[in-house]
Amino acid sequence: MEAIANMKLTKLAIFGVGLIGGSLALALKQVGAVDEVVGVGRSHTNLEQALALGIIDRVALDVADAVRDADVVLLAVPVGQMATLMQAIAPHLAAHTIVTDAGSTKQDVLALMQTYLPVAQCVPAHPIAGAELSGATAARSALYQGKNLILTPLPQTNIAAVQTVREMWQLAGAKVSEMSAAEHDAIFATVSHLPHLLAYTLVDMIVQRENAAVLFGFAASGFRDFTRIAASSPEMWCDIALANKDALLMELSAYQDKLTQLHTALSQSDADTITQIFSRAQAARQAWQTKLV
Repeated sequence: MEAIANMKLTKLAIFGVGLIGGSLALALKQVGAVDEVVGVGRSHTNLEQALALGIIDRVALDVADAVRDADVVLLAVPVGQMATLMQAIAPHLAAHTIVTDAGSTKQDVLALMQTYLPVAQCVPAHPIAGAELSGATAARSALYQGKNLILTPLPQTNIAAVQTVREMWQLAGAKVSEMSAAEHDAIFATVSHLPHLLAYTLVDMIVQRENAAVLFGFAASGFRDFTRIAASSPEMWCDIALANKDALLMELSAYQDKLTQLHTALSQSDADTITQIFSRAQAARQAWQTKLV
């Protein structure tokens, strides 16, 4: 761990200074692991807030200024914006600059990096942390403490670049692991992307009913817990859904099969089947929750 304790970035450039990028900046600043954080984004107001909150040290004048001599460039933007962004930064990257991201899908990001950037210096990553809130004001230094962070480097990726990104996230408190981009996308289609689609769809179904105000008026903690993630950024989650379309379509089909099974059991008053489904789910949920404590 000595190498991690001594690792320090001279310059970190963050594209997208919101919850994800901003929280990383705060965490690294808290442990003295970065000298300068430069912010880039579409919203001048958000960047000014980030500056006032001490998340970034300055706002970049342009893309070239942002990445010039940076040790690490973090792309913390929706995956739909990454192609344009990668093309913009590519001519201005120094030979030593590492490019990483925080996208929720990895095969598409990896393909874009192969197309537009020097792959040896690219380390695709996904921090498994977040909230329905967004923007610089949502950032907090403890966001990544004890949370998983997945790296999906290519065989051509420089080992030293992977190690730098690994140590950067470890300094922020994350537990870092590696896997292939395909394995990553299959896993998160199941445990992240599908739940978001379900939450959005349920709320949308209710809001389009004539008695929506009454339904929302009586909704309580169960509805709140199930639909919390429907308050997330629609732009970001549309990008994620489309980027991971193939894996997500498979999960949607599997879920529809389970709903059909439940629909049949309910229509036939089949208490045994309903109880079996509920009991398996309860046991699995409780076991998972125990591991989190």
